[in-house]
Amino acid sequence: MVEPDFWDDQQKAQGIISEQNGLKDVVVGYHNLVDTQENLELTLELLREEPDEDMKAELVTELKEFRQTLDEFELQLLLSEPYDKNNAILELHPGAGGTESQDWGSMLLRMYQRWGEKRGFKVETLDYLPGDEAGIKSVTLLFKGHNAYGYLKAEKGVHRLVRISPFDSSGRRHTSFVSCDIMPEFNDEIEIEIRTEDLKIDTYRASGAGGQHINTTDSAVRITHIPTGSVVSCQSERSQIKNRDQAMKMLKAKLYQLKIEEQEQKLADIRGEQKEIGWGSQIRSYVFHPYSMVKDHRTSTESGNVQGVMDGDLDPFINAYLRSKITN
Repeated sequence: MVEPDFWDDQQKAQGIISEQNGLKDVVVGYHNLVDTQENLELTLELLREEPDEDMKAELVTELKEFRQTLDEFELQLLLSEPYDKNNAILELHPGAGGTESQDWGSMLLRMYQRWGEKRGFKVETLDYLPGDEAGIKSVTLLFKGHNAYGYLKAEKGVHRLVRISPFDSSGRRHTSFVSCDIMPEFNDEIEIEIRTEDLKIDTYRASGAGGQHINTTDSAVRITHIPTGSVVSCQSERSQIKNRDQAMKMLKAKLYQLKIEEQEQKLADIRGEQKEIGWGSQIRSYVFHPYSMVKDHRTSTESGNVQGVMDGDLDPFINAYLRSKITN
C-alpha cells in the first residue's frame, strides 16, 4: 500500500511546479508587454510621419487590447495577500426553493467550470450531490493553478437568479439563491490544531454527475468537525485514504476561513459596521426576466450579456472587486 506521505510529497511537488509556472508567466507577460509597447510607439511614430486612417484604426484597437492586458498584469502583481497564490476550493449550496434553486446551482457550477477552463486552471470535482429532480444539492470543486484563490475569493457570497422558471407550468417569475464559499487549499502552510476526538468520520459509496466516479466500495469520506459543525466530503478518488487526506485539507481550509471571518467580524464590530446576514446579503444578481442584466452589488459592475457571463466571462466582475479591495 502506498503511504499517505507519498501523496503529500507529490502534491507539494505539484504545488512548487505550479508556483514556478506562475512566476514564469509573470516574467513572460512582462517581456510581452514591453515588446508590445515598443511596437505601439513605433507605429505611432510612423503615423506622425505619414498619416494613414487604416493604420490609425488598427493602432486604436491595439491600444485598447494593450490597456486591458496591462490592467490584468497589474492585478496579477497585486495579488500578494497570504495564500492568494494557492489552489482554491469552491463550494456551492442552493438555498430554499427545491428544484428551482438546485437547477440554479448547476448553472453556476457550469459557469465556474467554464471560467476555470478559460483561465487555464485545472478544475476537479471533489464532491457532488445531485438534486432530486434536477440540478445539484451541493458540489465542491478544486481549482488548481497559480493565484486561483486570489481571483476566486471575489466570488464568495450569495448569488441571486431572477427568471421565468422552466419548472413552473404557470410561467411565473422565480427568485433563487445559491451560496458560494471559497477557501484556499493548504498543504503545510498553516498550523491548525485538529484533535482526533473532535472529528466524526463517515464513509459511504461514491456517486457523481452522470454516473462518474461510481464504484462498489465505500471510498467516499465525510468528516464532521464537531465543535464548529463544519462538514466536508470528498469522493473524487477511488482510494478511501486519498479521499480522507483531501477531506482533511478541505477541513483545514474551512477552519482557517472561519478564523478569518471571526477576525473580520471583530473589526466590523469595532468600526460599528452593520452587515446584513442571510440570503438578503447577495453579492450579485443575474436577471433573465423581465430584462437581461448581471449586476455586482459591491462594485456596481454590470453586464447586459447574461449568456456570456454564464459561459464563464467573469473577469470584469472579479477584477472590479479585487481593485476595489486594493484601493480601500
